[in-house]
Amino acid sequence: MEEKIRIGQIVNTLGLMGEVKVYPFTDYKERFEELEYVYIEDNIDSKLEIEKVRYKKQLIILKFKGMDSINAVKNLKNKYIAIDKKDIRELPEDSYYIFDLIGSKVLDENNTLIGKLIDVMQNTSQDIYVVEHVESKKPVLIPAVKEFIKDVNIEEKTIEVKLIEGMIE
Repeated sequence: MEEKIRIGQIVNTLGLMGEVKVYPFTDYKERFEELEYVYIEDNIDSKLEIEKVRYKKQLIILKFKGMDSINAVKNLKNKYIAIDKKDIRELPEDSYYIFDLIGSKVLDENNTLIGKLIDVMQNTSQDIYVVEHVESKKPVLIPAVKEFIKDVNIEEKTIEVKLIEGMIE
């Protein structure tokens, strides 16, 4: 079975006509307009065909074909929606999907293991890589900018970083 990738979470229903509110896991919300169908993560074998996409603030409003009442969609609340991994968008150079980064070994410029990438915090200025330190198990926060991130190798699941004084306590 093909691997599925989460692209959002249904956070609530909207109105009485079968629409759902989706919190997107992408910066490119228009992505949803390009999709014909999605999967509900706990029922990955069945596709839900997308009938209509619209936007409300930071949320996506989806209407699925054949689901025309609140009763038809109320059980979808809090479910994740996913797509086939083969359908993900190609990213620009030096951009990465978070799911590809998580679990990567983080090494310094001397090839010394610092730890493992466990999360990526996203804020308005830049992403922050959260690395679980190999010895202390405490989180090390590294800004995801070229000044600190020297190399990312998705195939080998390694990230080379430049540390500055005080970054690891």
